[in-house]
Amino acid sequence: MIRLKKHIAILGSTGSIGRQTLDVIREHSDKFIAEILTAQNNADLLIKQAIEFKPNAVVIANESLYTVVNEALSKTNIKVFAGQNAVNQIIENENIDMVLLALVGYAGLLPALNAIKAKKKIALANKETLVVAGELMVRQALKNNVSILPVDSEHSAIFQCLVGEYQNPVEKIILTASGGPFRGKNTEELAKVTKKDALKHPNWSMGDKITIDSATLMNKGLEVIEARWLFDILPNQIEVVVHPQSVIHSLVQFCDGSIKAQLGLPDMKLPIVYALSYPDRLHTSFKRFSFSDYPALSFEKPDTDNFRCLPLAYEALKIGGNMPCIMNAANETAVSAFLNEKISFFRIPDIIEKCMEKIQLYSAPDLNTLINTHNETVKYAASLF
Repeated sequence: MIRLKKHIAILGSTGSIGRQTLDVIREHSDKFIAEILTAQNNADLLIKQAIEFKPNAVVIANESLYTVVNEALSKTNIKVFAGQNAVNQIIENENIDMVLLALVGYAGLLPALNAIKAKKKIALANKETLVVAGELMVRQALKNNVSILPVDSEHSAIFQCLVGEYQNPVEKIILTASGGPFRGKNTEELAKVTKKDALKHPNWSMGDKITIDSATLMNKGLEVIEARWLFDILPNQIEVVVHPQSVIHSLVQFCDGSIKAQLGLPDMKLPIVYALSYPDRLHTSFKRFSFSDYPALSFEKPDTDNFRCLPLAYEALKIGGNMPCIMNAANETAVSAFLNEKISFFRIPDIIEKCMEKIQLYSAPDLNTLINTHNETVKYAASLF
């Protein structure tokens, strides 16, 4: 039996990507159904979303909030579950056609692996899963014949450029970066930046963690590692260029020297709807790009002296093994400390570098090794502030 609507499980429905995914589903209710919704702590918004979209089930990962959600939805037919294990297990539901993974950071790893095990198509908005366990995830996806469709605007752009080109050798991938709120700032200026300053992204509306990663250029470093695994390409074939207008989302250069680029206004709903509907393109009501609004598009090299997170990410990728896992755990811990105003902006790369020097390297880590590496790195990073 062919279903007319695609049933989507949204892991992280109350976050920025999750909310925008529901906007897409609202506009295309003839194409998609929100089958499962999950949230970590935002019970109020999860309840509101559940009442509107009427999913089969919701999960609140924070078990202490179960009663609140359950009582609020008691007069509906929506099933309510709680706890991280429920998040990991709910994606095995046979009614799910696609899992949109919008959880923040390392928390997305086990749900992603469970979705692959359950042979669910994945729309990936959580780059950290491939950073931490890229080789493991790709191997399992190939084994289970699972498609991983990128939701990051840059990787969606690359994916779109590669459609119809899979037999043609790629010379390099060019990831574009806005440069964040501190592009062009010198060391003295960066030493004075505050949390409030760092959360003012010039082009994109995103969650706090990814916004800080964008400010440090770590977000681009994570995307370099994600691109390596998504597109089976070597580190030296991945270039980063700063493009302040965020109109060209990324580019692919082929063996003949020609370059394909994907353009559009900076709106995350565009890569979301493409991932949900692929291989089709759906009509949307989104604002259209006009060249007359952007008479000049500019490009420059990233400042890797003042923004050391990007070269640290390249180093982690080249070393391999569990080093990207170490780097990611250190970054998550340091960013959390910065957001809680425990450390300065400049301390973030220092903490990452110390963890990369201190934590034991394993060249061929299994899942348990990666979990232990993450936990050990978080503990050590926290001891540094």
